Amino acid sequence: MALLARARELEAGGADIIHMEIGEPDFATAAPVREAGRQALADGLTGYQPAAGLPALREAIAGHYQRAYKVSVDPGRILITPGASGALLVALAMLADPGRNVLLPDPGYPCNRNFVEAVDAVPRAVRVDAGTDYQLTPGLAAAACDERTAAMLVGSPGNPTGTLASAADLAGLAALGERRGIGLIVDEIYHGLHYDGVPAQALAHAPEAIVVNSFSKYFGMTGWRLGWMVVPTDWVPVAEKLMQNLFISASTPAQYAALACFTPASQAIFEERRAAFRRRRDDLLPALRDLGFHIPGNPAGAFYLYADITALGDDSTELAHGLLEQAGVAVTPGLDFERTAPERHVRFAYTTNTDRLGEAVRRIERFLAAGG
Repeated sequence: MALLARARELEAGGADIIHMEIGEPDFATAAPVREAGRQALADGLTGYQPAAGLPALREAIAGHYQRAYKVSVDPGRILITPGASGALLVALAMLADPGRNVLLPDPGYPCNRNFVEAVDAVPRAVRVDAGTDYQLTPGLAAAACDERTAAMLVGSPGNPTGTLASAADLAGLAALGERRGIGLIVDEIYHGLHYDGVPAQALAHAPEAIVVNSFSKYFGMTGWRLGWMVVPTDWVPVAEKLMQNLFISASTPAQYAALACFTPASQAIFEERRAAFRRRRDDLLPALRDLGFHIPGNPAGAFYLYADITALGDDSTELAHGLLEQAGVAVTPGLDFERTAPERHVRFAYTTNTDRLGEAVRRIERFLAAGG
């Protein structure tokens, strides 16, 4: 966010900045969804909803799981939240007592540490690397947990790496959690944005996990602030009480707008955009490697590339600031995502169009050639 603020300052002064630092798609919310939101406002649908969410939307999400993954989910287990952030906070509030620890992959989404600390629990970073495709495995989790471990939180596709958890690892983490009395939270916020095969669906392999998703990424509703969570049946009343106290309910117009996400017209738009993201990845990945950035494997989801800069320098924060100030390219240093080797990594978000990504590569090449 500090880099984004500086980028905005430079833009206000007339600079042309290519944004590759924030995880927000450059596509506007799809027209059918915007129209559904306008219609909800025109119809005066602006009052509170039940804390668990609009019943029709919960039914629609259950239908989505059946169609997309052949997984049957009781709509009563689906709770609508103010963004996935709201869902993650509720999940951790249910699982993590004060003083207990929560296993988090390192690197991982930075706000997860803050969510853990917000409920007076302790984030415990578990180093993941290319050897495990940057995913928390049952073996790593078993070695890191102790009698004070309350939960494990994994992301698939992951942020910042774009990698996927395997079906075997999800099942193994679930089995570990059952043996040790440890909760499992699976962040599937980037589901739908996959490019090399369909990702494993947590509810098919870890049916008692708390699964979190969002309308922000694949569905393109970032500013509407709408997400959902699927919780075990016995946890539904607990989750509802927390939501009643923390949020009252998610935005009513946003929930009516989200109903249109599951129409054929909207789905066609989302799939076109997924194909565009894949093309961007396929163009950007080899171009960055040619410049000396080391990106292991083939990141299969989300819209991020997490790159090792060792061949180019020894301080990713310095590199990120140099790229912004001298080349007009905004990227995020590893300091945001990890504690183990943040100085070695930067994250590129391919959330801008192909022409701009190509221009970013050219600017980075010139910057590096000039000794930046």
